[in-house]
Amino acid sequence: MDEGWPVAYQVLERDVPVYASGSELVGTVDHVVAAPAEDIFHGIVVSTAGGQRFVAADQIAALHEHGVDLGVDEAAFDTLPTPHGGAPTYHEVEPGIAPTKWHHFIDTMTGRASGERFKREP
Repeated sequence: MDEGWPVAYQVLERDVPVYASGSELVGTVDHVVAAPAEDIFHGIVVSTAGGQRFVAADQIAALHEHGVDLGVDEAAFDTLPTPHGGAPTYHEVEPGIAPTKWHHFIDTMTGRASGERFKREP
């Protein structure tokens, strides 16, 4: 099968087929887990018929345009963990962008510091 050219994790697309080390189709790419600012690739989340699985970067043999090759067999893939993580981060606007005049007015009237209304308690 032709999986196309090798690619970097930054351009790996959603729904690309994922193959176990024995060439069995085990799912498709849901998303990449990475810290782009630090250029750290943690792995991928794979969508399967039975739910999602997290595949760590060291368990991935190769990334291609039209296929991801794993370094684990199908049996080992079935034992991989489901994805987990912290709560999502919510931003009303992109960080570093000033609030709108309306939100600034509301903050001034309520005595809140600008942007404080969307902070979540730990």
